Amino acid sequence: MTKALESVEVAVLAGGLGTRLAGAVPDLPKALAPVGGRPFLEILLDWLEGHGARRVVLLLGHRADQIEAHLAAHRRPGIEFAFSVEPSPLGTGGALAFARDRFAGDPVLVVNGDTFVDGDLAALVAAHRAAAPAATMLCVEVPDAGRYGRVEIEDGRVVAFCEKDATWRRPAAINAGVYLVSKALLARIPVGKPVSLERDIFEKLPRGALAAHLDRRARFVDIGTPESWSGALRVIGGKDA
Repeated sequence: MTKALESVEVAVLAGGLGTRLAGAVPDLPKALAPVGGRPFLEILLDWLEGHGARRVVLLLGHRADQIEAHLAAHRRPGIEFAFSVEPSPLGTGGALAFARDRFAGDPVLVVNGDTFVDGDLAALVAAHRAAAPAATMLCVEVPDAGRYGRVEIEDGRVVAFCEKDATWRRPAAINAGVYLVSKALLARIPVGKPVSLERDIFEKLPRGALAAHLDRRARFVDIGTPESWSGALRVIGGKDA
């Protein structure tokens, strides 16, 4: 596997309250929800390390101590970990802004701590460096996009975000929750207040400023609800969560 992330720092967004999943895993943060007997975070880190990740910053909030304790007990010699614990819920963009002084490189790979996508990160990095946009969003195609917001793409750029539509029963491109974000864009995110990276930043960029890399072969799953969590292992490589 190409070591696309050897020189790219990674931010893992894992500070959410996990409200929808709380009934199924009441004593754990979402990132530690078990999938096939392993904490989901370990599966995510396997994927990142396989692509050469050497420095990972965990953006934490709810039950941050459990995640820090888990990583202290399950060390990975090949990865340097750092932690940024938000004082109150800041959203995906606010968490990044709160932690931005921890990143020296450009761009930063941002991944959600409750989604798995086995996309080609080497192709994503290459596409971002060639296009030099404010950010590049990894998109995947799902056969039934009704439970997701859709992304419209033209010539490798995001041209529209479509709200979730339960009546949509056709294939479509969706946001896979993996982004390469430039330092210039990070610097524009307000500090100290709740900000959604997706709604408050990406959706308000000028047309063409946000690139899209569509990986039609990638598998995608989120563990944000009991239903999607229980079926996660079937996507990742097994039968039951």
